[in-house]
Amino acid sequence: MNDQDLHVLSDLSIYNCVRFGPYKAMIYEDQQDVREYTNIDIAREAAQLATGLQALGIKKGDRIIVMMLNCPEVLIAYQAIARAGALIIPVMPLLKAPEVRYIAENSTARVVFTSPVLLPLLSSALADVPMVQHIISTGNPEVQATRTLSTGDAGSRSYAIHAYSDIVIQGEAGAEHFLSSKDAVPVAEDDIAVILYTSGTTGRPKGVVLTHRSLISNALGGRGPERETRDEGHTLAVLPLAHAYGILAANVFFLRGQTIVAHPRFDTSAVLSAIERHHIVSFAGVPAMFVALLFTPDTDKYDTSSLQTCVSGSAPLPKAVLEGFEQKFGCRILEGYGLSEASAALTGHSLEMERRPGSVGKPLPNVEVLVVDENDQPVPVGEIGEVIARGPNVMTGYYNMPDETEAALKNGWLHTGDMGRFDEDGYLYIVERKKDLIIRGGFNIYPRDVEEVLSRHPAVSEVAVVGIPSERMGEEVKAFVVTRAPVDAETLLAYCREWLANYKTPSEIEFISVLPRNAVGKIDKKELRRQHVH
Repeated sequence: MNDQDLHVLSDLSIYNCVRFGPYKAMIYEDQQDVREYTNIDIAREAAQLATGLQALGIKKGDRIIVMMLNCPEVLIAYQAIARAGALIIPVMPLLKAPEVRYIAENSTARVVFTSPVLLPLLSSALADVPMVQHIISTGNPEVQATRTLSTGDAGSRSYAIHAYSDIVIQGEAGAEHFLSSKDAVPVAEDDIAVILYTSGTTGRPKGVVLTHRSLISNALGGRGPERETRDEGHTLAVLPLAHAYGILAANVFFLRGQTIVAHPRFDTSAVLSAIERHHIVSFAGVPAMFVALLFTPDTDKYDTSSLQTCVSGSAPLPKAVLEGFEQKFGCRILEGYGLSEASAALTGHSLEMERRPGSVGKPLPNVEVLVVDENDQPVPVGEIGEVIARGPNVMTGYYNMPDETEAALKNGWLHTGDMGRFDEDGYLYIVERKKDLIIRGGFNIYPRDVEEVLSRHPAVSEVAVVGIPSERMGEEVKAFVVTRAPVDAETLLAYCREWLANYKTPSEIEFISVLPRNAVGKIDKKELRRQHVH
């Protein structure tokens, strides 16, 4: 099986087995829950799960939310959903009930995959979402009790709750040809594979529509040249598998034939221990992870000498962190650049390339990237302009948002809203963001999301949210608030925590008497930063 045989996401697990033969593909570690999977185990279980989903009545084009902590079942569910012809709706487990409710309603999802710890949140989030008919939760002892609840009451409606293992068992008989697409629901390359919700400037998440072609092409570009033998080294998986960057890393894993050591969350001690015990040679992370590891004391008590290569993306990596990390751990960090609308990656460094600190590398194969002026005309080398891109990895648009789609894909190019420049050798440098997007620890946060919540508090008159520099997280969220009644910062922060994911909640609130405005009365955030952010 060759690269040209890859057409849809469910081909990845088949390719992995046929190309590389049986091997230990995944080691999952979460305290006492330690499991190992061969690549054959993953492909077989994905086929069984796909058949089990069809037994539930899932048809081509149905939407299925996957909202789980990192675990093998996420990877398997993605393959199974694609094999069943349904659409994957990845949802970060950090989100709060109102955010999950909006995504479920907007996507018209019928099924939700989840982890036991998230069941109470989902019960609240789905109370008024009639489309959801089934919740499938991983089958550890905590979920067994829910199996006695053939229906779970959610307000005025009910939905079926299933143990993940039961759905897999239901599909055993129909998964005979799991190493081929013979029993898979026919799906075309240009059919939608994923709707990935990302924060929107209007306060509502936007559904990024990605096709099978988009995701396969990006994975091939991220992998590099086709290889006859698999990568023998172990790689560590700590990125959230509901994040575009995490999805890309998982897809590349199939193409490289790596053994992946997966953790449910990032923890410095667990990461260092895993590097030592499994002789980890590589891992992909966000700058906040590299900062945390760099400043963790007593790292010398772990043997991390196996670590060779790390990949950093999702936010700019400070040069001091890159240099300090490489010196401390004796490995290389390769920086890349992308966004959800590009299936995660537009540019990157390969091991063969000269590395230039501060640069995010060169465009991936089959991806065109330009730096342009306000008229979409390319600017000279070295000059700053907006980064735009096109290629098979770029989204087809935002789900049910034609105006936003037209603006983002103007003239057939994805307008990233990021400002950058090229050097004379074609290396891209991201200079600043055109929009007010805040990137905290690799997670994208639009200020409007936070402003909408704070504005609803009865004591708040006006609010403006900006990003402030943070050595540890890259950026932190700061809110400037004009009040109309007495209130303290902790009260407002507690209010935010009720409605926002923790990573979106401001780290700082400053009360001011008036917000600066421009000539037309619009809040001037540039002036706000000049006056108050140092």
